[in-house]
Amino acid sequence: MTQHLMKVSNLPVFLTNALQQEDYIVHDHAHIIDPEALTKVTALVGTGSESKVDKKLLSMLPNVKLIALCGVGYDGIEMDAIQERGIVVTHTPGTMTADVADLALGLMLAVGRRIPQADHFLRNGDWAMEPFAMTRRVSGKRVGILGLGRIGRAIAKRAEAFEMTVAYCGRTPKADVPYAFHADVASLADAVDFLVVATPGGAQTKHLVNADVLQKLGPKGFLINIARASVVDQAALVQALKDKTIAGAGLDVFWDEPRVPAELRSLTQVVLTPHIGSHTEETRRDMADLTMANLRAFYVQEALPTPVPECRPDSASA
Repeated sequence: MTQHLMKVSNLPVFLTNALQQEDYIVHDHAHIIDPEALTKVTALVGTGSESKVDKKLLSMLPNVKLIALCGVGYDGIEMDAIQERGIVVTHTPGTMTADVADLALGLMLAVGRRIPQADHFLRNGDWAMEPFAMTRRVSGKRVGILGLGRIGRAIAKRAEAFEMTVAYCGRTPKADVPYAFHADVASLADAVDFLVVATPGGAQTKHLVNADVLQKLGPKGFLINIARASVVDQAALVQALKDKTIAGAGLDVFWDEPRVPAELRSLTQVVLTPHIGSHTEETRRDMADLTMANLRAFYVQEALPTPVPECRPDSASA
């Protein structure tokens, strides 16, 4: 039986191809042609970062029972409305861990050693005029990780290979790691050279990294964000960079993507990447495969491989 889905964001090419190959009918919620499509749709598909699902949208889709996200984050999903309807949300945790952790280390090296600036210096012919300014050592430094989940742990493991001292901040201490725990972000920032944001987005973590935290990080400290833009007060960060309150930043996420403020783009002590943490062929294929596995399991009424925590059978809130 052909299943009707509705996409609530643009879909990655690997997922689009897989849906076509398995004969799903995918409607675009912004361009519905079939007047009966709303009642035919039984599942929503989208990416974790772009998908927005609220009570108003769900009120038009009486038969939706699954939201399958090709991504980890789901802060755009109105979970109260989902749970009222008994709808299950799935995502793709673990698929992007290695690539995002790799980028975090890449940004640390790039901003500390000023690799992009050095490349521009050479290409611009400036090396013939003068030597490039000295940079900062990265190995052996202190790194603080805000959020020690899968990605945070992978970053810590890579940092250890650079002989860095690792500390972290989270809701509770982790009994299975040797790293120093800090109960609040300001304390962590005060104790490290690199502060790496690796925590989920949402209301609970909004602006955790604010002007006070950046002040604690100090004029020799660097901020790295490969998680969610909402965790960092972007206006405060721009001001801290302009005032040299901190030494620099490596950023892969921004408040109003793909629009990045000119003020931020003009700063020479930052390295900016266009949200490419999971943007490799290998990760995107793995994400699509896991999304398809969740869809298949749903339609044959088998256990879903990766429901979000709130929707797991053993969750008190499910």
